[in-house]
Amino acid sequence: MNVSLIRGIDLAASPWKNGGGITREVATRAHAWRVSIADIDRPGPFSRFDGIDRVLVLLDGAGLMLDEHAVMHAFDVARFTGESSIEARLTDGPVRVFNLMTHRGAARASIDFRRAPASRIVDAETVLLHCAQGSLDVRVGQARVTLTKMDTVRVDAANDVEVEIQGDGMLLCASLDTENQS
Repeated sequence: MNVSLIRGIDLAASPWKNGGGITREVATRAHAWRVSIADIDRPGPFSRFDGIDRVLVLLDGAGLMLDEHAVMHAFDVARFTGESSIEARLTDGPVRVFNLMTHRGAARASIDFRRAPASRIVDAETVLLHCAQGSLDVRVGQARVTLTKMDTVRVDAANDVEVEIQGDGMLLCASLDTENQS
């Protein structure tokens, strides 16, 4: 098991091609998945990503409409394909979202949320433990770390690892597995 800390303050911001926001890459596995935090500051179309399944979680802001998907409250989730023509409409100002993209047939992902105190067993090739709100003390196996909002712990080879959290925050847990390809 490999545990690494990704501080939110260290994530480099890159502008979107369409000018509608910025993204900060949190973690990636080539040809399998990518996780980023995106700031959306104006309405407009989402970029098309053929062969990609997307999960978007509202972290901050008053909400947005993504065609038939309404993400109006913190931790609301929208799932859609990268081939979908998605037009984003902000309801009342900029928003920040957690953006998970998996290559269809190459990876699968799940997302859940935990409010401290909590304990759970994680079972995935890679687990991203993202502090979505407040601050958290996180124990992963024997490793201990304090997270503030936007910080993430990446755990590779996370099969059957116990995670405990304490504090006043909300933990977003993304479990990622690659699929065997014959």
